[in-house]
Amino acid sequence: MFSSVWQLLKEHPEFIAMLTIPPVTAFVTWAHVWMALEMLFYPIKFWGVRVAGMPFGLKGLGWQGIVPAKAGKISGVIVDQTLAKLGNIKEFLEAMEPAEMADFVTSAVDSNLEELIDEIMLERSYTLWTHTPYAIKRRIYAHAHSELPSVMKNLVLDLTYHVEELVDMRQMIVRKMESDRKLMVDMFLRVGKKEINFIWKISALIGFGFGIIQMAIFYFVPQHWTVPFFAAIWGALTNWIAIWMVFNPVEPHYVRFLRVFRKDDDGIHFMLPHIHRYNWQGGFMKRQDEVSSVFAEIVVKELVTLENIMHEMMYGARAKQTRALMKSHMHAMLESPVVATTLKVGLGGEGEIHRFEEAIIDKSIDATMVPIRDPELNTSRADKIFGLFESRIRSLTPKEFQNLLRPAFKEDEMTLVVLGAITGLLAGWLHLVAVFF
Repeated sequence: MFSSVWQLLKEHPEFIAMLTIPPVTAFVTWAHVWMALEMLFYPIKFWGVRVAGMPFGLKGLGWQGIVPAKAGKISGVIVDQTLAKLGNIKEFLEAMEPAEMADFVTSAVDSNLEELIDEIMLERSYTLWTHTPYAIKRRIYAHAHSELPSVMKNLVLDLTYHVEELVDMRQMIVRKMESDRKLMVDMFLRVGKKEINFIWKISALIGFGFGIIQMAIFYFVPQHWTVPFFAAIWGALTNWIAIWMVFNPVEPHYVRFLRVFRKDDDGIHFMLPHIHRYNWQGGFMKRQDEVSSVFAEIVVKELVTLENIMHEMMYGARAKQTRALMKSHMHAMLESPVVATTLKVGLGGEGEIHRFEEAIIDKSIDATMVPIRDPELNTSRADKIFGLFESRIRSLTPKEFQNLLRPAFKEDEMTLVVLGAITGLLAGWLHLVAVFF
């Protein structure tokens, strides 16, 4: 039968040109899928000429990767559909052991406490502080040193208790992703590395299959227009099928079949025939356990970090509430008779004292954020919540789990399909000109 089909093909007047269709289609499909994946993530920043007033939210004549261009929207979807299901930010901060954090911050601030007091006093009341006897200064220093541990511990515990009111986790992560779009791209590439490679590699095989179909169509309909026309269709279908295979079916479906071969690191080997059960499920969902570790590491080291949480508290949209809470704790350090007397003598009215308290809070925030940014502290806190995140990501349902990667493709999936059609059309036309004419 094969020889008969081969003989019929050989008799076709454009036999040689027809034979080029499957390999050319495979190569073109592989190339345009690679291009589509690159355009999904790169360039990080807009490349081209910016033009105001462009339709469809376009920035101008040029291109920016779909993921970095829509970092805010995509990260919002990930928080809403996945991270929000893993727990609340209060739970995460409590798991970081606030009492230990308070001790770390206290130790760092205490070593520079006297310089901090001098800086505040010289800024607010230079004359008073320069003429204050050293004995009184020592009493103020000693009072601050003695009060700092309890004040800092109570403050950190209070901030932890009220963290839900002071930090919007969604806003914190979206702001982080928008300010560091490369981080979002790196996150998707790390989480979906195998799926992205799969899409790229399977595209050539799919393209070769479509090429055989197109060759058969050309045999029965020997019209040159069919070459670019069907190349465009295959280009669109290949992108759609490859993406579909990564995420579908969402739920596992077990199919029984007769297995006679096994594959290991040494290659493919024959084995005794037996009934095997194959899990037919989207490739990304199959890797839930493996991906859980990768994504948990990204979350605890880049997104839900101690530094990010505290930065959002101190400088974010709800910073005014944080300052009010901090002020209530600072009073313990200002109520000592020697401190209160010194302030009243040097600063005068309540208004000036109020401004002095604001200055103390500003300096305290800056002084506190220095040790909070310490890599060692952040790494130790990340280690404490890694297991929590990893176990909860593993326990997500397949539908919830797919939303770790699906938003990157779903946001502009049609763009990738249309892009495949356009590149397929152009490649088909070049193929027609180069081989058929």
